[in-house]
Amino acid sequence: MLLSLVLHTYSMRYVLPAAVMMGTAPTYMLAWGAWRLLSAVLPARFYREVDDRLYTIYQSMVLFFFENYTGVQVIIYGDLPKNKENVIYLSNHQCTVDWIIADMLAIRQNALGHVRYVLKDGLKWLPLYGWYFSQHGGVYVKRSAKFNEKEMREKLRAQTKAETPMYLVIFPEGTRYNPEIPKVIADSQSFAEKEGLAILKHVLTPRVKATHVAIDTMKDYLDAVYDVTVAYEGTVDHKGQRKLAPSMTEFLCKECPRVHIFIDRIELKDIPEEQMYMRRWLHERFEIKDKLLIEFYDAKDSKRRNKFPGKSVHSKLSLKKTLPSLLFLGGLTASMLLTESGRKLYVKTWIYGTLIGCLWVSIKP
Repeated sequence: MLLSLVLHTYSMRYVLPAAVMMGTAPTYMLAWGAWRLLSAVLPARFYREVDDRLYTIYQSMVLFFFENYTGVQVIIYGDLPKNKENVIYLSNHQCTVDWIIADMLAIRQNALGHVRYVLKDGLKWLPLYGWYFSQHGGVYVKRSAKFNEKEMREKLRAQTKAETPMYLVIFPEGTRYNPEIPKVIADSQSFAEKEGLAILKHVLTPRVKATHVAIDTMKDYLDAVYDVTVAYEGTVDHKGQRKLAPSMTEFLCKECPRVHIFIDRIELKDIPEEQMYMRRWLHERFEIKDKLLIEFYDAKDSKRRNKFPGKSVHSKLSLKKTLPSLLFLGGLTASMLLTESGRKLYVKTWIYGTLIGCLWVSIKP
């Protein structure tokens, strides 16, 4: 009985973070919506500046749970600039925590509000969040033949014209690397072999379309491309076989002791402009990722496993960067829920915000 209670309590460790992150969403949307209306008669840059600050507050709260609450060790390799830049962030994709990793790096450059994502189209239907990510500068894309290049270019051109600070996150694999779905991995490897490309073991064959459109459209606006490789420690079983990377729930239950992040900053001049050549370049970058992950997971010398080569820094995020946001948003939400009129507004925000959001994203990209 006691053991069962302990196990149940442990499995519920994600409930508090999930309740706070989801529970404060209507409060955040009300604040953002009020600013959106007020800024309608102001130049676009004023809206963007405050929107980025609001986004920083919310994502700082999120990082309180994913870093301070979990106690995960963030180990950074390579060269992460201290100053914020306009960049495209390319990363391998394993799980839903991957988008948090971009936040972890951005906050260390004081660029958290600048993070925007290239997202799969189905996510635009998420209640409240789907609409807001689009408003914040995110780009929804469809896969393969349904990919709308013109639509993506137009949105990115609008962002650069407005001089929107850009930390654009792209996962070129298009879907997650999942050892429990070997068919996806096998299909990816078969495609690479058919195209005369190197066969990759720990990542999928990358797709170039979104990356090419983003770099080509913003090449005169960007400072660099960040090529990021992520490994979650503890994702190998007793036989040495790769396991599924942690889900958000598992991560919040403190089941990932360390996250290893390798950053390679690439100058735009070192990236070919034509799509066919960029495709080869992108695959070569994923070959490098694959070699890093082979070393991380499969190195014959056990002392070289669970780490990337080169110097590393154990980077701890200060509570000063996250706790104030948690207290601010949590306090506003609690104050709203203490009154009957506040509770009605809270519920209506969930309902009507979701309906308006779904209607908006069905009309506009």
